[in-house]
Amino acid sequence: MGAANLLTASPAPAPPDDALAALTALVRDDMEACNREIVARMASPVALIPRLAAHIVAAGGKRLRPVLTLAAARMCGYSGGARHVQLAACVEFIHTATLLHDDVVDESQLRRGLASANAVFGNKASVLVGDFLFARAFQLMVADGSLDVLRILSAAAATIAEGEVLQLATQNDLSTSVERYLDVVRGKTAALFAAACEVGAVVANRPAAEAAALRDYGLNLGIAFQLVDDALDYAADQAVLGKTVGDDFREGKITLPVLTAYAAGSRGERAFWQRTIEASEQTEADLDQALALMTACGAIPATLARAAEFAGLAKASLSRFTDDPFRHALLAVADFTVNRPR
Repeated sequence: MGAANLLTASPAPAPPDDALAALTALVRDDMEACNREIVARMASPVALIPRLAAHIVAAGGKRLRPVLTLAAARMCGYSGGARHVQLAACVEFIHTATLLHDDVVDESQLRRGLASANAVFGNKASVLVGDFLFARAFQLMVADGSLDVLRILSAAAATIAEGEVLQLATQNDLSTSVERYLDVVRGKTAALFAAACEVGAVVANRPAAEAAALRDYGLNLGIAFQLVDDALDYAADQAVLGKTVGDDFREGKITLPVLTAYAAGSRGERAFWQRTIEASEQTEADLDQALALMTACGAIPATLARAAEFAGLAKASLSRFTDDPFRHALLAVADFTVNRPR
């Protein structure tokens, strides 16, 4: 199946309580235009580029970030053309580029339940096509012509890279504080959520206070999203998660479930975490032991509760906007982010 068909195929019916499906439905025409823009910009005379890009597109995903850009712009009253569509495509290119690079760094074999691009095409091709998608994103920023848009999205791209490097620096380090962990989350995940929402207000020429409110909504939504992801790595159905459960454990990633279990642990339990996470000495039975320790101290519910706090902050940021279908759907997405299937 070609890239164009992958992007425009009708999605499977979503459950009625799927708030993201409801939000996506509100911007369906805009999202279809965004998908066409993505297909056009993935074109290249170098055949491997569209092939590899089409592979990661085939892995699916809900395209939450570009949907947020489109919905934010519409909530702010944008109706002057296609800038929001172009910038939504830009946001998706930044996100996809980071996925390609992340899977190489993490040596991931699965992406949303399918073989990752690096597993199929190799690390070198994945890194280089990721670079190509970053370049396409910057071309879209420049074409938009707004220095504010360029400032917001280029800063987000830099912050994402900083977040990934910070995560690498904290890997296997159980002395990492919760605040330091949250710094990683703000950088690698939440920064793009924040930028995706903020540019929606910018293209609609809304006041700075509204742009800041949407930035705060996206930032807190992104933190909640990543906290839930980190919990799901230990608590999800692998078929639902779309990657191997326990990947974070095997890679020695410092996440809130690990920090919570380590802080609550006895001397012997802390020795377990030091061996498996810090020294990377793991046996096949260790993941089950890690899950048992997390269950005993309530690490997963505690992580989800913290995610709910950030989702609440996201919802509060929308208080300055007039209630309409877009605002209502964005509020519901914050709740859905915390309660999504697992």
